[in-house]
Amino acid sequence: MPHADVFSRRAALAGAASALAAAGTRIAPARAATKVRLLTNWFAEAEHGGFYQAKATGLYERAGLDVDIQMGGPQVNGMQLLGGGDADIIVSYDIQVLDSVEKGVPAVAIGAINQFDLQGIMAHTDVASLASLKGRKILVSSTAYSTFWPWLKLKFGFTDDQAGTYTFNLQPFYVDPTLAQQGYVTAEPFEAQKHGVKTKFFLFADEGYPPYSTTLVTTRPYMEKNPEIVAAFVKATMQGWKSYLQSPAPGNALIKVANPKEGDDQIAYSIARFKAIKCVGGGDAATHGIGIMTEDRWKKTRDFMVGTKMLKADTPWKTAFTTQYVKGLNIIA
Repeated sequence: MPHADVFSRRAALAGAASALAAAGTRIAPARAATKVRLLTNWFAEAEHGGFYQAKATGLYERAGLDVDIQMGGPQVNGMQLLGGGDADIIVSYDIQVLDSVEKGVPAVAIGAINQFDLQGIMAHTDVASLASLKGRKILVSSTAYSTFWPWLKLKFGFTDDQAGTYTFNLQPFYVDPTLAQQGYVTAEPFEAQKHGVKTKFFLFADEGYPPYSTTLVTTRPYMEKNPEIVAAFVKATMQGWKSYLQSPAPGNALIKVANPKEGDDQIAYSIARFKAIKCVGGGDAATHGIGIMTEDRWKKTRDFMVGTKMLKADTPWKTAFTTQYVKGLNIIA
């Protein structure tokens, strides 16, 4: 579970949300709100802004929901907690969902905040393209071997002897001009910029990497037992993301209560990147609304995983997602 101090911050977050609501940002629901436990995939940050915005502005409460936003982190296994009944909905990743379905976990994705993954490779300015990194040392984390590294090997012919260990410390990259490393478009380039290091960032999605990201996942039993709750949560969440991209101050206030280490400069940089690359409101979301998913995109992820032997071909991949909650919402950013 999250660090011990997260629980006290959770109480503070609820108090802050109430204060914002009292300032006229919501209308109290007519009935008691239904508790929903949302577990994110990391410490509170702009990448979770729409969730905190929906809480801060009363969107969840107007939908009849009392959403408890719990922070994830490096030692938190969201899918395990979901399967064990310790969370109702989690922020996850398509690859993890398909892998869980193969293992018999009744996980089901109900919407995707980002139309593509924000993962990529950060390199020095002399690098022309992802393809030109073949043969160069690239620092990656252990999770890369079960996510994007097999795709890079298949797509560009990268080899395992290129891979070095990324410890989430950027110092090796700063001092070695030949190194490249994994990163998020909203994170590592910002840190490098603060240290005066110029970089190029190559987004995997620009080369066809198929997964969505910030994918909302529940279990099929929970969904079938609580279809109206799930529908209300999804709609309010997508409204929260639209609101956050327009006027993020309420959500940012709650983010900083939950995670005081998250600075205003980092938050502002992330939001600017969201808007520049249109990860939330671009792609299919531009015409079908925030959160939209399609069977075609899920099949591309399934096919890539089968092709790299990350997934058995007979896995019932269509049970890993449903579009019933996002289709027709048409909440345009």
